[in-house]
Amino acid sequence: MTDAFQLVAHQFELDQIVSDVLNVMFSSSSTPSISSEPDKNSYTATVGFVGEWRGAVLVRCGIPTARDLARRLFRVRTVDDDDVADAMGELANMIGGNLKSVLPPGVVLSVPNVALGGDLAVRICGQNGSKSTLYACEAGVFEVTLVRTDL
Repeated sequence: MTDAFQLVAHQFELDQIVSDVLNVMFSSSSTPSISSEPDKNSYTATVGFVGEWRGAVLVRCGIPTARDLARRLFRVRTVDDDDVADAMGELANMIGGNLKSVLPPGVVLSVPNVALGGDLAVRICGQNGSKSTLYACEAGVFEVTLVRTDL
């Protein structure tokens, strides 16, 4: 099976996982979207996969969306930057953890990494394929990218 096909084959699972995670953890519904991409000044959270299937999940959204997601996750009215980073890391971790269940046995998930920046460039070493999907929810638009690597 080619890497491009594997990424497309996981799209249905990814859409369902994102919907379930947003519903359960963030009290929000989500749908794949054709909306515009998140703001350039955004949070990016990543988790990596190692084992028989290697790659990463990246979740990116603008600051207002990230702040609203953090308020929803922690069920509070105000959040600080650490809360927002924690919420973004948890979102990536929950999506990656659930996706891990449909990947080959023995795949291990890394701890989440979160970055904030307008000119941020995330490079996944050994990348040989990626598929990005925009999702819309009550908090705003966010992007989930599934990356396959050959390292």
